[in-house]
Amino acid sequence: MRRTMAAIAVGLALSGCATYQARPIAPAAMQHAFEQRSLASPALREFLRANDTVGRDGTWDLSRLTYAALYYHPDLAVALAKWRAAQAAAITAGARPNPSLNASSEYNADAPDGTSPWTRGGSLSIPVETAGKRRQRIAQAVQLAEAARLALADSAWQVRSRVRSSLLGVLSTEPLLRRQQTLETERVRLMQRRVELGFAAQPDLTLARIALQQVTLAADEAHKRLAENRAALASALGVPIAALDNVALALDEFGRVPGIKALPSQALRRDALLHRPDLLAALAEYQASEAALKLEVARQYPDLTLSPGLLWDAGQAKWSLGLSLVLPLLNRNEGPIAEARARREQAAANVLLIQTRAIGEVEQAWAGYRAALEKLRSADALLQQQRRKTQSVERLRRAGETERSTLLGAQVEAAAAEVSRQETLLQVQQALGALEDAIRQPVGAAAAFVPLDAIHSVLHQQDHAP
Repeated sequence: MRRTMAAIAVGLALSGCATYQARPIAPAAMQHAFEQRSLASPALREFLRANDTVGRDGTWDLSRLTYAALYYHPDLAVALAKWRAAQAAAITAGARPNPSLNASSEYNADAPDGTSPWTRGGSLSIPVETAGKRRQRIAQAVQLAEAARLALADSAWQVRSRVRSSLLGVLSTEPLLRRQQTLETERVRLMQRRVELGFAAQPDLTLARIALQQVTLAADEAHKRLAENRAALASALGVPIAALDNVALALDEFGRVPGIKALPSQALRRDALLHRPDLLAALAEYQASEAALKLEVARQYPDLTLSPGLLWDAGQAKWSLGLSLVLPLLNRNEGPIAEARARREQAAANVLLIQTRAIGEVEQAWAGYRAALEKLRSADALLQQQRRKTQSVERLRRAGETERSTLLGAQVEAAAAEVSRQETLLQVQQALGALEDAIRQPVGAAAAFVPLDAIHSVLHQQDHAP
């Protein structure tokens, strides 16, 4: 009967145990799966539809590409795994210590006749935590889990930032430079003809050829940057570059430039700084260090172990109750307390560092955007001036009052002004991206991406995945 009861007790204890399931990793299979990723994936399309990011006419704008990156990019998977590990650690922190069962058996060779020579007994060792250690342990783990959740949100923003930056790089100046190259080539041809007829000097032809070479080099460099930025965009999305083949990228939103009045006010910028995920994560880590210090202080006080027992001796049942604890005579946990206090100071310094850096990023990005806007206004004015000049020369050309070379010169200057204006527009958009990164919020018409909302969407998708 005793053996049966013991077997039942052991069976009940083991019935709730988790089982191990192997999940081997095959790099070759993972590489093959990566190479099969596509923006035309039905699962991705369903994910985009669930987030109301269905593109018009099959084009891919910043919003759709951002959610595609959230769906595919491994950075988010790593941050998500860290968050889930932190959540599991919170479960561990709340676990209570299990009691232990001790059994003993003795044989007395000199036992009196009529009595059993065996003495059997058993006892329980029940650990009792004191001074609220479990409460502080749970508080520390919960704050670390919150910090991991906020780090996950910041990772989502970083994914969006990389997608925007690489997509902006696809807005290349190569088409404008190729047009300028064509005009420069025509001007060199005319200059060559004028030199042959004696209407121009050789140095003029040399200068024209140098200008053509410079434009050609600039166009080739722009072509190289475009190829690199397409590869960077694929990397930011977490897909192979072949996935971008025959994909129509919508770049028109980069042509819209918010004015100063459309940007967040100083009060809104300061409020956004207080809600940056990285700053909130640092604050959560500080709260965790506070709980860790309280835990080390509580560990000055020893835990107790209660040991009730039953001994069957010579036909008599004897009950016992033991109590044990570690005596804090040689140390009072001074070292771990000092370490926890130092880590709290480190966490506080880290909060100040992130906040100071964030304020500096906002101020720098704000100043850079204002300066870039002023430069864009100057580029617009220069372009308009060159266009008016070209139109005037064209009228003179039709009236027969000027030469073809003069018109070509005006057209080259207008083309150069267009290139300069496009490069300035890219600088404005880069400055706008820096401002968005500083406040962790989109600015203007695209202000629909919220990192935490995006994360919840990804989690919902994973929970309902087949």
